[in-house]
Amino acid sequence: MGALGQLLLWLQICAPARAAYKFWVPTTHFEAAANWSQNRTPCAGAAVEFPADKLVSVLVREGHGLSDLLLPLDGELVLASGAGFSAADTSLDADCGAGAPALFRDPDRFWWHDPLLWRSGDSASGLFSVDAERVPCRHDDVVFPPDAAFRVGLGPGARPVRVRSVSALGQTFTRDEDLAAFLASRAGRLRFHGPGALRVGPAACADPSGCVCGTAEAQPWICAALLQPRGGRCPPAACLDALRPVGQCCDLCGAIVTLTHGAAFDLERYRARLLRAFLALPQYQGLRVAISKVARTPRSREAAAPEEAATEIQVVLAEDAAAAGGGGRLARAIVEDAVEHGEALGVLAATVRTSGAPAGGGSAAGLAGPGPRAGLAGGVTAALLLLLLALALLLALLRRAGRLRWRRRAEAAPAAPLGFHNPAFPAAGAQAQPPAGPPSPAPRAAAGSASRSYFVNPLFAGDEAEA
Repeated sequence: MGALGQLLLWLQICAPARAAYKFWVPTTHFEAAANWSQNRTPCAGAAVEFPADKLVSVLVREGHGLSDLLLPLDGELVLASGAGFSAADTSLDADCGAGAPALFRDPDRFWWHDPLLWRSGDSASGLFSVDAERVPCRHDDVVFPPDAAFRVGLGPGARPVRVRSVSALGQTFTRDEDLAAFLASRAGRLRFHGPGALRVGPAACADPSGCVCGTAEAQPWICAALLQPRGGRCPPAACLDALRPVGQCCDLCGAIVTLTHGAAFDLERYRARLLRAFLALPQYQGLRVAISKVARTPRSREAAAPEEAATEIQVVLAEDAAAAGGGGRLARAIVEDAVEHGEALGVLAATVRTSGAPAGGGSAAGLAGPGPRAGLAGGVTAALLLLLLALALLLALLRRAGRLRWRRRAEAAPAAPLGFHNPAFPAAGAQAQPPAGPPSPAPRAAAGSASRSYFVNPLFAGDEAEA
């Protein structure tokens, strides 16, 4: 293979991975305020206590004067250059020594499946990912802090976690054998725990139309970790008829555009097109877009032709209160763009779902205040009320003048028999006649119209029956 062929092969292998990095966020640094029970770094002269039964690796970057230091039974303190500990009197700081000691929080509270603990390498303004894709996908490269101070739980262990590669402690693992040896070492046991298994493989996403994330089976654990601070409950959506996209844990307001793609579709180019041609416009400010390939839902799979792929492109348009109604407008613009440029984009078909009006009254179209329609509706209502009031006064005046009299029930004319003879149901004692032929089919809705219910009225079917 020539030099040009080797370069092309290298680009094919590396290009898909450039935008598929997931970075682990939390650390076990001594100076990180979130790692302490008082949400602050221990002050000079404080008493410090680590969990006795927890394995942990802690990086210390600075010097600290402490009155007492209780270390765990097994663990390590990694001292950076110039860092260390010294004895200090509690009188150095009036806030120290008066209360309970500073407790290092449980390092096992960080879990792989928590979307809040990961950062994507291809994040951009206006873009977001559904919850199941915020954790590493099977084609992603995973990067842990290079300074060695972190700890992550690998989940329930129902199925192994699979990613493309893992980078930790200055090493990048792309083979299961090398990663397994690291996880079994003391350095690996200090940083990874739990019953789950971690696997790597060289399978990069080489499909220009994108690849399915592959975290659908883990979504129950992803949502449980995400909603744990909320007691396992989703916050209420700010709109009626909220939507739940594939891979999302809770409902949201906005719109979902589902694209049926062909071989010419390129996910990265289409994402860039949405950012450049739509999200940059002022009328779509406040909207966020998530675009990815997902497995076809059972409903769309039944409606699809047998030869179509088992995947589709999901475009989620999430809106906040200030941009209410903008998701639906952008969805319609995206569909119009797909109709006009579908062949060049590789889009074969598009469908749209939108959420309802904002919750608590009002509508997305009327957030700017009452318009002409609101004034017209108010005027009609007032006119109807005045008309009813005038009729009531007129009836009262006529009755007082003696021109309007009420007849007693006994004096009233005999009432006509209630009901009527329905030819669809013969009278009692009548013999039912067998049908002259097969029943006529109900009329069909015109193609493209909304779904409606139809029936045949037997009172007006005589001419058709005779025909």
